[in-house]
Amino acid sequence: MVNKISITMPEQDPKERVKNFNEVALGYTEEMAINEAKRCLKCKKKPCVEGCPVSIDIPSFIQAIAERNFEKAIDIIHDKNSLPLVTGRVCPQEEQCQKFCALLRVGEAVSIGRLERFVADWEFEKKTKEGTKSINLSHSNGVKVAIIGSGPAGLTCAGDLCKFGYDVTIFEAFHKGGGVLVYGIPEFRLPKKIVQAEIDSLINQGVHLATNNLIGSGITVSELFDEGFKAIFIGTGAGLPQFMGINGENLAGIYSANEFLTRVNLMKAYLFPDFDTPVKRGKNVAVIGGGNVAMDSARTALRLGAEHVYLIYRRGREEMPAREEEIIRAEEEGIDFNLLTNPVKYLGDDKGFVKEMECIRMKLGEPDSSGRRRPCPIEGSNFKIIVDQVVVAIGTTPNPVLIHSTPGLETKKRGEIITSENGETSIRGIYAGGDIVTGAATVITAMGAGRKAALAIDKFLKGESSLFKWIYLNIYKALSYYIV
Repeated sequence: MVNKISITMPEQDPKERVKNFNEVALGYTEEMAINEAKRCLKCKKKPCVEGCPVSIDIPSFIQAIAERNFEKAIDIIHDKNSLPLVTGRVCPQEEQCQKFCALLRVGEAVSIGRLERFVADWEFEKKTKEGTKSINLSHSNGVKVAIIGSGPAGLTCAGDLCKFGYDVTIFEAFHKGGGVLVYGIPEFRLPKKIVQAEIDSLINQGVHLATNNLIGSGITVSELFDEGFKAIFIGTGAGLPQFMGINGENLAGIYSANEFLTRVNLMKAYLFPDFDTPVKRGKNVAVIGGGNVAMDSARTALRLGAEHVYLIYRRGREEMPAREEEIIRAEEEGIDFNLLTNPVKYLGDDKGFVKEMECIRMKLGEPDSSGRRRPCPIEGSNFKIIVDQVVVAIGTTPNPVLIHSTPGLETKKRGEIITSENGETSIRGIYAGGDIVTGAATVITAMGAGRKAALAIDKFLKGESSLFKWIYLNIYKALSYYIV
């Protein structure tokens, strides 16, 4: 008889983990992984694969784990996924592959993400002990392809193109590769050494990484073509923060989540006092938003020494876009959820620092364009919260630097690049994918876009790009101009 209940992954105790930045989820043991893998029904139609943006052969790698053949399991994953150490930790499997698991009819889905993490960790530990073997690069065809941005879309596209034999260079604006995986996701959810291991693996395969290169400011996209690159993929993400536009938002102590997390993650505030990073360590912190970034910001503020962290969200708990497990972890750690609440203004002291936040209670009305019930203010319900730091985590949009320096690159009103299904833009030879196209989304969605674009670039460089696609794209971009 199949076990209806999935095996729980061990975690740090909430009372202990709020005092450190160590990884919260500790991973499966070998026996845990094997027993969880044995729960898989080995469905012939493989419905879970349909829910995977990169189309991993999930039942096959799980079967290999059940047979203790971990080498085979990781090889199956690597066939479709260049970053299993990452996706096994941050991919929302419950909304993707696990959502289609046949076991859901009688119990809990197979923990696909936890099994992916287990076998990726197994490979990582093996490589750490044995060392990384050099890869023969004689298969290179000498054709140069540029990748702009080293986030999940760019890394995936680079890895696939390298396998196809192309000479791939990733251009990254920061001093370290990884994009949002490094600056946006906290150490306790995705350790930096994990991201670096994935990058090192790509470099070992022949991918070049050029850091401190802000394309669009120093060198332009057109100049990359002049330097001999035959195709370009843009995967620069959506890193421009949004604010609410309310009074007092310019007070000191009010951060965008992007700036706050970048200072902590990339400038190593999580290693305090070894690194004296210039970031405020508030005592009473308010985080605005209900997504994963808001949860990351709130839990980070707590670990930096905050005595009280408020999470302010204008809808209810059921409407929160964050992963359920991240919401639960935030609750366990003592984050004070203020739901159906919205800021209306900030108040400062005589030195220009935020000292109070005025909020209003909300109620849910009719559904809006997103399909969720619209939050409506309750007149006369205003109240104040004492705060000395605020982190605004209500979304991001694409940075316009590259877009504005690339004439002819068609975009939507909010700055997202318009592409065909396979990532082709309005400029021949330029492709795009990830958050720069979709707006802020998931890591695995961006990786799926990177894989599609790599296939399209390969066809383009082999002369298989069709006129039909270009006609389709230009019709689509005209219609998309009116899409908000």
